[in-house]
Amino acid sequence: MTVSFPPSSSAASESLGSRGAERIMIVTDAWLPQVNGVVRTLDTLRDHLERRGHAVRMVTPDQFDTVPCPTYPQIRLALVPRQKIAAAMDDWRPTVVHIATEGPLGWAARGLCIDRGWPFTTAFHTRFPEYVQARFWVPVDWSYALLRHFHGRSKAIMVATPSIEDELTGWGFHNIRRWGRGVDTTLFRPRDKTALDAAIQGPRPWFVYVGRVAIEKNIEAFLSLDLPGTKIVVGGGPQLDDLRARFPDVVFPGEKRGEELALHYAVADAFVFPSLTDTFGLVLLEALASGVPVAAFPVAGPLDVIGDAPVGRLDEDLRAAALGALKADPMVCRAFAEARSWGASVDQFLSNICPFDAEALAAEGAGANAEAGAGAGGA
Repeated sequence: MTVSFPPSSSAASESLGSRGAERIMIVTDAWLPQVNGVVRTLDTLRDHLERRGHAVRMVTPDQFDTVPCPTYPQIRLALVPRQKIAAAMDDWRPTVVHIATEGPLGWAARGLCIDRGWPFTTAFHTRFPEYVQARFWVPVDWSYALLRHFHGRSKAIMVATPSIEDELTGWGFHNIRRWGRGVDTTLFRPRDKTALDAAIQGPRPWFVYVGRVAIEKNIEAFLSLDLPGTKIVVGGGPQLDDLRARFPDVVFPGEKRGEELALHYAVADAFVFPSLTDTFGLVLLEALASGVPVAAFPVAGPLDVIGDAPVGRLDEDLRAAALGALKADPMVCRAFAEARSWGASVDQFLSNICPFDAEALAAEGAGANAEAGAGAGGA
């Protein structure tokens, strides 16, 4: 089964059309200079929303004092952000609040919205319970209970795939709405396969992984495979030094962005995605847009994005998947990705948001408090 983009509901479209441009505040603990699918998704979403005439205010860690995340110092966590977020809300006066992550900024924004009576939406981008279990041995049901509380007041919990929707429903989440992902087919496109020959200097075929270099990505399952040619790992993270030391024959170019990142996709002969825990895997679409077939396990994420399409191979045997992916037609991969447009993704996002009038809500709250006070006095 592959992800499709259902049309926006007519009611939501009419509501947005009658209101005109919105002032959309997006709160996220994941932001630049991090390099990952969540950051690229939100950055591209902002760009497309602004192109459509909406005003967008990003609330991100770089606007606050931060500390490094335990076990993952590349991620910065905001310190005591509530007062600054409240000031931003007062100054900017959003008509929409979307909380993208469940970190310190997300919790602070959630509390402020509840206190003010503002509706808000959230998103489930990352399987934090599984990541926390892998790093700290915390039972996943404890973490899912915490996330269920976090998302419980959300008007819409946006998820990327049917598999994640089913999983969250099984954990007792409600108000789940689909928000599929798009891919930038202008940046990620087929290019000269020999462009990095001088830099990498490894025999073909080239098997490439792009993403965070962290234990939850299961990269060792890829690096341990007996494959011909050259393995290349593009990205940074807490496991980078360890894997470099243990796999000296693997090429580690480090973190790449923009054109450099796109080039490292495009020179690959196959893209290997060993993760078992991703909620989507934007890198899959970026590889396919670059004309590079995908090898992955048949799990949520790859199953949703690729399914049985002839754009690579999904197999419980990752070596068989990697070798099988080499047989896929690059042009078929490119055409598959071109059908996953950002326009459809943004339509879905806009159909899920919950616009409000802060002044009207404040007046309603004041009126309700006055009535309650009068009733108490009369009693």
